[in-house]
Amino acid sequence: MRFAAGAGVGVGVGGEGGVCAASGRATAASETSNVARISGSWRFRYDYSKLQRLERNREHAMRWIPLLVGVGCITAVRLGIAQGRVAGRVTLLERGGKSSPDLAAAVVYLEGEAVDGAAPPVTVDIAINDKEFVPRVVVVPVGSTVRFPNHDPFDHNVFSASGPNPFDLGQYGRGEAKTWTFTSPGLVRIFCNVHPRMVAFVEVMAGRHFTQAAADGSFEIAPVPPGTWLLHAWHERSPQVERTVSVTTAGASGIELQLDARGFRWMPHKNKYGKDYPTNAGRERY
Repeated sequence: MRFAAGAGVGVGVGGEGGVCAASGRATAASETSNVARISGSWRFRYDYSKLQRLERNREHAMRWIPLLVGVGCITAVRLGIAQGRVAGRVTLLERGGKSSPDLAAAVVYLEGEAVDGAAPPVTVDIAINDKEFVPRVVVVPVGSTVRFPNHDPFDHNVFSASGPNPFDLGQYGRGEAKTWTFTSPGLVRIFCNVHPRMVAFVEVMAGRHFTQAAADGSFEIAPVPPGTWLLHAWHERSPQVERTVSVTTAGASGIELQLDARGFRWMPHKNKYGKDYPTNAGRERY
């Protein structure tokens, strides 16, 4: 490789903000050597202002990272990660000290200052089997729908005269199902206009912190934000019980709620027209 002899000056751009300048001369390779010689002086100049700005921006961003992490932690707490559970057991006093056959019909719920809205609506079934509503008690969020399928070989007429959610599904036969959507919170007592001994209860909840007890009376409500809450226990055969509970991020457990069914008496109710049932309505053949 051979270079032309002579002097030259070269200027090149070494990237944005950087300049490289050189001056000197090149000596041609000899006949006996393939090596060319370049002599002269080289000067390098670079503008560091942009690099310094980038460094300042990096340091500024690093200072924000701990604050953003803290905000993220606070947000996580508010989203429920630090919420606890409320757990305990419901007992029901019976005449003669007998054990309770229907502890699972107890409804337990919380009321408090925290406003977190109702749970999403659901659709559930209360079936009609052998002149009984099954299950007898359900608890649902406001806006939920209940289906009443008739599995008996005769007609029924499901209705309610309860203040917040009155309705009348009319008379319908075997294999049919009718529905009702509960748009107001409160306790709804449901009857059949044909069979006076049939009764069901729908607890419609405006909040989201509720449950039904298990067969052994145990219950758990989760997640629950920390704070002071009023805990309610309801059963159709007992006066309602209330208790104030303090919930921490660890929750509140070991709560005992005692209901009393020893004074319960079944009371007849009116039909959908507000009148008494026929005297033989409890002994009908269908």
